[in-house]
Amino acid sequence: MRPYISPVLLLLVSNIFMTFAWYGHLKFTSKPLWIVIVASWLIAFLEYCLAVPANRIGHEVYSAAQLKTIQEVITLTVFVAFSVTYLGEQITINHAIGFAFICLGAFFIFKGPF
Repeated sequence: MRPYISPVLLLLVSNIFMTFAWYGHLKFTSKPLWIVIVASWLIAFLEYCLAVPANRIGHEVYSAAQLKTIQEVITLTVFVAFSVTYLGEQITINHAIGFAFICLGAFFIFKGPF
């Protein structure tokens, strides 16, 4: 079971770090850009320390396309939670429809061949 679950858990945690690296600084607009760039790179380093093993372990049981699809669905899920809870933004029906189409695409990556 480990090769199926471990990559998903590692990708989940790595995406939390990456979301903060990419978007966390939006709450600190008064900080100089160079400081938020350095802080973002340090956070992104932690993300890579999790994402690389996730893909290495995951490639034992998933194709590269499946791993990328898992990562993208996790990224959207983490981003929605982050943007609502941390940034205080609302998810609109347009966002939900767009995300649903992406999830539909993920279904086709794992279902098949037709």
